[in-house]
Amino acid sequence: MSSPLRARGTRAGFRLLARLRRAPAFHPQGLICTGEVVVRGGADAPWGVPWMDEPGRHACAVRLSRGAGLPTRLPDWLGLAVRVVDAGGPGRHLDLLLTSASRLPVLRHLPLPRGDALGGPYSVLLPYRVGGRRMVIGAFPRRRLRPVHGAPSAVRRALEEKPLVFDLRAAAPLGRWRTFAVLTVGSPLPEPPEATLEYDVYGHSLPGLAPGPALETVRRAAYSGSRQGRRRAPAGRAVSPSASGVLRTGRYSTRTRR
Repeated sequence: MSSPLRARGTRAGFRLLARLRRAPAFHPQGLICTGEVVVRGGADAPWGVPWMDEPGRHACAVRLSRGAGLPTRLPDWLGLAVRVVDAGGPGRHLDLLLTSASRLPVLRHLPLPRGDALGGPYSVLLPYRVGGRRMVIGAFPRRRLRPVHGAPSAVRRALEEKPLVFDLRAAAPLGRWRTFAVLTVGSPLPEPPEATLEYDVYGHSLPGLAPGPALETVRRAAYSGSRQGRRRAPAGRAVSPSASGVLRTGRYSTRTRR
């Protein structure tokens, strides 16, 4: 099948699924939260990416979700979507979309169903270009004494106790991980589970930090179809007003309720 035909088929399939679900085609149920990314900087070993090499703090909007929307009693492909506000300057955000994956180097490109949201790493799955090098980006959760179920309601309860923390790392496809930032997930926003920001790793990338060309045409078609399907759904909700407010104001909170 030619690339244009494959893209049209992908767009149509994702559009239909999103319309039927009245939510994103994949990761239909999630929890949108405030957050903060603290970049370490690359003084000792530069990454070749201005945003990664310069220490700083950045507000972000985070969505934790279940990929296939399976019954909560079953493991699912867990998602971690991060929008770093103004990462490349005013109005220029950075989106990272990660899925639960294996710790093993040879399997870090494959999604791994999981029940515990903090039970293992998340990966972008397909390689990025990082400072001109082919690399994978991952998020490694800092474990708690008790597991945190990946269902949005369970994640919300966990966040009422204290924030979730992830170490953001990058590595060559089979290389060792190296931490470049820390992500702290703070307060949940008052949004229904189907609400989402229109995350787009191609539209929201940075100089020196962008997805590689693998499956780009198909992935762009999938994003487009999912957005179109949500907009056509009678009761669908494509964009979260409260989360959009986080992006406008850059506010961040780790406040918890007791």
